[in-house]
Amino acid sequence: MTEWGAAPEHREMPEPVPGPGQVLVRVAGCGLCRSDLTMRRMPRAAGERLGWRMPFTLGHETAGWLSDGTPVALVAARSCGACRLCVRGLDNACPDGTTGRGYGRDGGLAEYVVADRRSVLPLGGLDPRHAGPLTDAGATAYHAVRRALPHLAPGSVAVVLGAGGLGAFAVQFLRVLTAARVVAVDVSPDRRAYAESVGAHEVAAAVTEPADVVLDFVGTDETVAAGVTAVRPGGAYGLIGSGGGRLDRPWFGVLPRDGEVFTFQGGSIADAQEVIALAAAGLIRNQVREFPFEQAGEAYDRLAAGTLTGRAVVVLSSGRLVV
Repeated sequence: MTEWGAAPEHREMPEPVPGPGQVLVRVAGCGLCRSDLTMRRMPRAAGERLGWRMPFTLGHETAGWLSDGTPVALVAARSCGACRLCVRGLDNACPDGTTGRGYGRDGGLAEYVVADRRSVLPLGGLDPRHAGPLTDAGATAYHAVRRALPHLAPGSVAVVLGAGGLGAFAVQFLRVLTAARVVAVDVSPDRRAYAESVGAHEVAAAVTEPADVVLDFVGTDETVAAGVTAVRPGGAYGLIGSGGGRLDRPWFGVLPRDGEVFTFQGGSIADAQEVIALAAAGLIRNQVREFPFEQAGEAYDRLAAGTLTGRAVVVLSSGRLVV
């Protein structure tokens, strides 16, 4: 990103130099996220209020190798590790998280990136070319499912609104962690088919039944209204999608009776660690579509058009780091 409100450009930049407490990571692959598209429209005043600086390199779903060849993934959200939220394990809500790798600071769509040691997670045998989405799309969906677990007794119904990159992860986490019946809702036949292939008991183009939990990974006016209305008494509605929707109705009598409504942004370090462990154990599928760096623009176009299933990953290196 070189200018406020402008499309990103390919630029040659100096290799970054790590400072105290930091490491240099050779990037293997970097996942693309819809929030990257939002950054193109970020007004200067809003970006500067967040502490962003131009220019910066996009990419917050990053994995690669340390200098000794160790494969690692990088936690998507920045956190200080010392504030009252971080020490409670709520590092995804840390005030320092308004800036970070790929949003206001240099991210992973480059050959090298600098990271704080706190954000480095070992990958073991996982391929770092594909592991980046586990730290954001995966961790965010996992956080949503963890929040909803108290409402999901055996035989309950969990609805996932939006079966794209995050929603498809949520379907899998619900199957692994609960005995609920999982219904994936999406307007795209391809994404419905993918959701079914990763474990959804049922798929539909719209919400058609009451549910104990609705996880909304879209967040438009339509999905917010449909999701809140569908929640049974004592259930939960989670708003994760950034569609900018509103609930244009009186809250009293519309929100879940004796239930819960929650929202958040991103997952915690613990979420990312647990998602990586589930992937390493073969309990979840991380489906990615590879794009070479030269086709990053095409990958963003496909992401914006909603024609991808799984996650788009820009591959920066085709082989293991040799030391």
